[in-house]
Amino acid sequence: MDRFEVGDIIRMKKPHPCGSTEWKILRVGADFRLKCMGCGHQIMISRKLVEKNTKEIRKNA
Repeated sequence: MDRFEVGDIIRMKKPHPCGSTEWKILRVGADFRLKCMGCGHQIMISRKLVEKNTKEIRKNA
């Protein structure tokens, strides 16, 4: 069972340039697509980087 699921909100160690540290997961796989909760910017980032830099996972109930 994977701990990351589409729709979860994750808090990263380093903030996005807009100041937000929270990201919504839009796609899970070898790469993740994340959407910044502050400005709405979307990025593709490797699973390895997401697992390394995640501080907290909030499950979307």
